[in-house]
Amino acid sequence: MTSALRHVTIDSSDAYTLGSFWSEVFGQPLHEDDKPGDEEALIEGAGLLFVTVPEAKSRKNRIHFDLQPQDRTREEEVERLLALGATLVDDRRRPDGTGWAVLADPEGNEFCVERSAAERAAG
Repeated sequence: MTSALRHVTIDSSDAYTLGSFWSEVFGQPLHEDDKPGDEEALIEGAGLLFVTVPEAKSRKNRIHFDLQPQDRTREEEVERLLALGATLVDDRRRPDGTGWAVLADPEGNEFCVERSAAERAAG
């Protein structure tokens, strides 16, 4: 018998607030039972569970998300995520259109935004 991945659990200082940010990123709702102040928040459709822990984030992530926009360009997605509360950490976009942008969520967890499939196909 093998194991199946049930959730990716992300430690946070405020599970509901961070879960709400990622809920907007993925366009997936938080679980109907989740409320502000809860110790956990779940985005079932994305398999992400946010858990409030007492320790602050102290180092660079050992694992992160690489996002690929589905219905917009990389640039449009970066702008949308910045408006949601992300910050630009490192700009790896190149003049020829390749590369990616490294952003951080409101608690400092880094993630990357790559080109969309349409942008990759266009060259």
